[in-house]
Amino acid sequence: LQMTKSTQILFKKDNDGFTKELNSTVKSNLSKGELKRAVFLLWIKLFFYLLFFFVSIYVLYINPYGDSFLYLLLNYTLIGTSGVLLAFNSAHDACHQTFSKKKWLNDFIFFFTFNMQGTSARLWRIRHLASHHLFSNVDGCDADVDDNPLIRFSPNHKKKKFMKYQHLYSPFLYSLYFIVWIFAKDFVYLSKKNLANLKNQNYPFWYTIELVLLKLFYVAYIIIIPYLILEFSFSQILVSYLLMMVVASNIFIYTLVTTHFTEETEFPTPNNNGELPYHFAEHQLKVSMDYHPTNLIASFLFGGFNSHAAHHLFPTLPHTIYPKITPIIVEKAKKYNYTYNVLSLLGAIKSHFKYLKKHGK
Repeated sequence: LQMTKSTQILFKKDNDGFTKELNSTVKSNLSKGELKRAVFLLWIKLFFYLLFFFVSIYVLYINPYGDSFLYLLLNYTLIGTSGVLLAFNSAHDACHQTFSKKKWLNDFIFFFTFNMQGTSARLWRIRHLASHHLFSNVDGCDADVDDNPLIRFSPNHKKKKFMKYQHLYSPFLYSLYFIVWIFAKDFVYLSKKNLANLKNQNYPFWYTIELVLLKLFYVAYIIIIPYLILEFSFSQILVSYLLMMVVASNIFIYTLVTTHFTEETEFPTPNNNGELPYHFAEHQLKVSMDYHPTNLIASFLFGGFNSHAAHHLFPTLPHTIYPKITPIIVEKAKKYNYTYNVLSLLGAIKSHFKYLKKHGK
């Protein structure tokens, strides 16, 4: 993964043995029975959130509330909320192959649950696995912090005058996130040759065909079919859909931006030789933020994004085991005098906006 033609980005070697001890301790503390129960719970959550999602769509189609526009708004909101929670709790784990040893089964779960939200599973997986997880919070190597023209997420990005107000206008942009992703962002990524560390991307033409067909299917089931079978005007359907997008966007954004973009997290930069200041495990602790990491309700809702250090250190383990291994991570970080970032969710959101204000000015 190259920044230039001659310089590779490398992590510092772990000379103090933190990684080896952490991996060994986690392995010794997890029995096969516990892992099986964690995977079983993963399946339970998949069926729960699938049921939540499809029942919400079914209720929309059968329309038991007559001509009540208020209930239509509520119904769409439930579809958006259940879809985001399904992505958090199932699609993300399936992307990391945690449901089964059978790759095809993980891929089926991932593509089905993710694409149902109108977003491209194929393109997101490339960015997530081949960029974000390799070099989290490293400019030029993490697609999630690639230079943004409207918000200065990284202290290493160029500052524009209007960005001094970014902590004020960002909530409005955040509310439009899914609309932009579904109807523009996927097509932009498909056309980009270079994105962060992903260089000379050359997607086959069938990617475009697939993307267009998936978008058409999404628009059909979420907008066109409801308009054709329900006694509501197109404007009412569209307003309901837009409200759904705003709610889903805010749930999605505040669950994720708090995991990496806060005052406490870092944006490490490589030296002239391309070496980052930390070894891989310490790097993940420096750039990640946890919130309520051992709380079972938070884990049930956020699918392990609240235990983000555990996820970046052990991405192939099911998120349902993170409450078990997070205390081990905390203990070892304390022993080696390493940073471990943790706040409440509200504290992390507050820290995020302080971060935006600081780097905007």
